Amino acid sequence: EQLVESGGGLVQPGGSLRLSCAASGFTLDYYAIGWFRQAPGKEREGVSAISYTDNTYYADSVKGRFTISRDSAKNIIFLQMDSLTPDDTAVYYCAGRIDHGFLPNSRLHALAYELWGQGTQVTVSS
Repeated sequence: EQLVESGGGLVQPGGSLRLSCAASGFTLDYYAIGWFRQAPGKEREGVSAISYTDNTYYADSVKGRFTISRDSAKNIIFLQMDSLTPDDTAVYYCAGRIDHGFLPNSRLHALAYELWGQGTQVTVSS
């Protein structure tokens, strides 16, 4: 079982990227998925999450700019990122766990997740 991120790259400020988190070897149907990012010298932070019932969660820093969604047929979670700024530059990771037993307000906490992808670099620069 593994998660594989893709879709990162270099984009100018104000631009958009769509990240993908694909599951290999298992179905995401009963999984909660979170997107996290880590910039050099900074702690890993939660960006967005989606429950197995497709409830969505966002960090304040990305609300209104990022959209998380699930494509069950393709077994992929997407993170659409619009209006990107240099502050969004980081390695982005997706993480997952069976959607059961989350503590309140923990869906954007890295310690709540068990399975992690390898990360994809997002660089926002002119």
